[in-house]
Amino acid sequence: FISKGFAMQDVDVIVIGAGAAGLAAAKALRDAGHSSVVLEAMGRIGGRAWTTDTDFGVPFDIGCAWLHAADRNPFYPEAQAAGWTLYHHDMTLDHLYFGARKADAAEMARMAEAEAALSGCIAAHAGPDDRLSSLIGDCHCLRASSTFAGPMDYGADDDEISVADFRAAADLDPNYFTREGYGALIHRWGADVPVTTGAPVKRLDWSGAGVVAEGPFGRVRARAAIVTVSTGVLQFEEIAFHPALPQTHQEAIFDLPMGLLTKIPVAISGTRLGLAPFDDLLIERHARHDLFFLCFPWDLDLMVGFVGGDFAWEMEAAGPAAAVDFVTDRLVDLFGSDTRRHVGHGIMTNWGGERFVRGGYAVARPGKAAARSVLRRPVGNRIWFAGEALAPDGLTQTAAGARLSGQAVGAEVARMLEG
Repeated sequence: FISKGFAMQDVDVIVIGAGAAGLAAAKALRDAGHSSVVLEAMGRIGGRAWTTDTDFGVPFDIGCAWLHAADRNPFYPEAQAAGWTLYHHDMTLDHLYFGARKADAAEMARMAEAEAALSGCIAAHAGPDDRLSSLIGDCHCLRASSTFAGPMDYGADDDEISVADFRAAADLDPNYFTREGYGALIHRWGADVPVTTGAPVKRLDWSGAGVVAEGPFGRVRARAAIVTVSTGVLQFEEIAFHPALPQTHQEAIFDLPMGLLTKIPVAISGTRLGLAPFDDLLIERHARHDLFFLCFPWDLDLMVGFVGGDFAWEMEAAGPAAAVDFVTDRLVDLFGSDTRRHVGHGIMTNWGGERFVRGGYAVARPGKAAARSVLRRPVGNRIWFAGEALAPDGLTQTAAGARLSGQAVGAEVARMLEG
């Protein structure tokens, strides 16, 4: 740990951020025999992986919850080894509503056809318009399919998603939930990494032979730095780079804005509303004010609402009371006025308002899919970037991808130190 005050400390590498990427980078450096210090602005490790049990009396993932791509997700075998309870979630839409009207069987069939058609259009797309919205048209079933592809998946509306970037993302099946919490699993995995929490880096000086990080913790000097904070934090210039980063990297950071997926879970007692545990329910509404529900996970008295994209930013600005009211009203629209008496405590996640995150995960602007590869390039052989925005193998926007990114960059920096 770093003592308070402006005492200089020498290490091989400074790792900024103790999410999955930062923890993985520190582990890779340690395995290679190199010293590092991990500086985390928040008061805990895990970043956007965070499980609590204070809101509903059971583990609830405030952040990432799905173990995506379990066949290549390094957290999956660790969950198995730890005895975590796992459930395969096939992500098939079970219930679809257009406003308060339930889709009929023919519309559900057209929805499945639209999903396949959209996938085919994305794979074949070569036109000048790189916006996902250019592939949607006026078909309401195709629009419903694009809701999964856009706000409820990428965290951005389809007119703000690059087709090329979306196409580069991997198929994330098989997807699993863990009852004990994904955040708790990541915290368990990273617990052996010494981390200085409450230590935001305010300035990173790379004007000399190495780097110097400065903040309320003091000053730390190293040969290199691995920056794993979100692109949202970088866009708000929470860290001042001296000298300024190259123009290419600055542009890449701003070409990878943060998308947002906001959870609004509410307790439901005394009824299951005719729904089965883990059912997926989507309500398509006007102006992308769409709402998705994960119904009664683990057969708990809980309906987990999700809003994404621009509407998620609007909802977080409105606040938790408005969010819970919105979700409650939509359940009443679907299941009748008696539903209201079954609704209890509710909360809203607020990653957009978290200063040291500022969103859900990075989304490339249309026409800017190459920004990810630009930001992967080291700066002056002293500064590297890592995280979900830069994940390999199409695993962007995932905790597994963040870990793999940090691990790869940690190993790369270790090789540089030895060269």
